[in-house]
Amino acid sequence: MASKLTRRHALCCAAIGLGATAGGFVGTQSGAAQQDPGKPEDSFTFCLNTGTIRGFRLSLAEEIDLTAKTGYQGIEVWMDNVHRYVESGGSLADVKKKAADAGLTIEGAIAFPAWGADDQDQRRKALEQMKRDMELLSRMGGLRIAVPPAGISNRTDIDLRKLAERYRAVLELGRQMGVAAQLEIWGAAKTLGRYSDAVSVAIEADHPDACLLLDVYHIYRSGVGFNGLRLLSGLAMHMIHMNDYPAEPPRESITDAHRIFPGDGIAPLNDILRTLHAVGFRGALSLELFNREYWKQSPEWVARTGLEKMRQAVSKAFSGSA
Repeated sequence: MASKLTRRHALCCAAIGLGATAGGFVGTQSGAAQQDPGKPEDSFTFCLNTGTIRGFRLSLAEEIDLTAKTGYQGIEVWMDNVHRYVESGGSLADVKKKAADAGLTIEGAIAFPAWGADDQDQRRKALEQMKRDMELLSRMGGLRIAVPPAGISNRTDIDLRKLAERYRAVLELGRQMGVAAQLEIWGAAKTLGRYSDAVSVAIEADHPDACLLLDVYHIYRSGVGFNGLRLLSGLAMHMIHMNDYPAEPPRESITDAHRIFPGDGIAPLNDILRTLHAVGFRGALSLELFNREYWKQSPEWVARTGLEKMRQAVSKAFSGSA
């Protein structure tokens, strides 16, 4: 299969990690965490991915108000909600000011253009969509956008070197627009489901802004394990999607809907957080859940509980009590 790594290539990826990919102007760490304050538990920005409250169908302005009200430092928005806001006559300048006035950083955004597709016309349309998304995100003061394996997640025949060329095109677009393009994994995907493959694509892209967007649930779902995190560079990871997962159902059949609050499951969060800190990660921990049981509560309860659980997980990881 074309996407398989040779032994030599795999060893090269492991030895190099991503340390050489963080020099670009858009590849900065999260605003509040750029300067390490000394205490490990104070090194991260706490962020809300609005997928966590997606079931409440709030407007973009309501999501920002809720995120600020419940004590987060950053927000990660979904671009479909941004589009709805603009189409309804909303002003992105107002969004930028609202976030700034609340002391809230728009850390990133989630979108799904099929940037890695083999079909050239499909890929061209995806890049046009990504350019529009990056423009909107830039106008509201957003810093980064996710680049997941949308459109190729069920493919087993994608050449990773060709995919690296396509990711490089996205990175160049991001450089033009002033938005970092984070290569995201989906644990159940057949292409870019494993972060070992994402590392290969990021290195092969040979671009100073190449960076990864990893996720506790997705790493677990992929079956790769977490020990490989120590081979990476935190300088090339600006956000991590935070969540936890239960012991049941089994890994092979677990879904996004089974994600739970950090600390409520079996994820080795102590080791994960310590390793991330040790390799230099000082970015945003972004709470991303899709748990429909939580959506039976109030959006404020979900947001507040999620932040409390994240803070507790970080405090526990560095308290020496694990």
